[in-house]
Amino acid sequence: MKRRIGLCTCLSGLLALAFTSHAGGFVKAVTSSQASTPSSLVVNAERLDDRIIVRVNGETFTCYRFGSGQKYPYFYPVNGPVSGRSVTAESSLPYPHHRSLFFGCDRVNGGNYWQEGNELGQIVSKGPSVLKSGPDLVQIQDDCEWRQPGQSPIIADRRDIRIEAPSRELRLIDFGITLAALTEIKIERTNHSLFSARVEPGLSVKGGGTLINAEGASSEKGTYGVPSAWGDYFGKHCGTTEGIAIFDSPLSPWFPSKWFTRDYGFFSPTPMEWLGQAGYRLKQGEKLQLKYRVVVHAGDAGQANIESLFKQWKSTWPGVAAR
Repeated sequence: MKRRIGLCTCLSGLLALAFTSHAGGFVKAVTSSQASTPSSLVVNAERLDDRIIVRVNGETFTCYRFGSGQKYPYFYPVNGPVSGRSVTAESSLPYPHHRSLFFGCDRVNGGNYWQEGNELGQIVSKGPSVLKSGPDLVQIQDDCEWRQPGQSPIIADRRDIRIEAPSRELRLIDFGITLAALTEIKIERTNHSLFSARVEPGLSVKGGGTLINAEGASSEKGTYGVPSAWGDYFGKHCGTTEGIAIFDSPLSPWFPSKWFTRDYGFFSPTPMEWLGQAGYRLKQGEKLQLKYRVVVHAGDAGQANIESLFKQWKSTWPGVAAR
């Protein structure tokens, strides 16, 4: 059934592409360096038992999934603005525990809040709220607990999520998270950490796609371990070109973070792979605040003006624009 649904979505995206290409609208949008004009798209959200569905003009853009049996809450699908098909993979080899677009961490007080096996650690949503549903944006707030079965939680996190569709070629997810230490916290060196995305196989470098960072370096070889303000994965997708970029916030204490990247389709701005022996520590009662922006876009990084979009986003925080 999944395959049939995906095929139908893909075909509908191709039909939309054919229509807009014939009209000249889409071709102009992805080949011009000019930003697209606002499209008066309506964004809204609907909460079901274990997910919040976010729609743009009635079509699903993404779902925030928070079921009690999950390892952690995550977003899936994350549909491209033209294809209507997910640019991320809910699960894909060689590491099936990567869930699309997510936040987690391994080696936290000896627990694992990243890989499969809830007995080792689980990030459990207490039940998100839709604070605003349209017409111009969706706002979601979620409180989660990091815990192992039968034990008291060690971290409480609050997630502030904002989703917009500023044009027909762009979708934005702003993800802010505040981690509050409920006890002494130590995170040991780990590459399995923080905000991450796993793209669908066709967008990966191994699948013919492109990974690029803010300095213009590409692929795992050029981006692994390199500090950068943003990273972008893009490629041919259901008859068009689409991608997904992650922006690292200048408000984050490690900005610009070093990136953990893989040619099979994984990328994450995280300092945790490069921690020293002391690791990263939070005293009881201390908080760590992190912010990210996800840009789901038509065209490649240049056609989508990713660098300009980052500079615009960065300029919204007084005092950090010069960093």
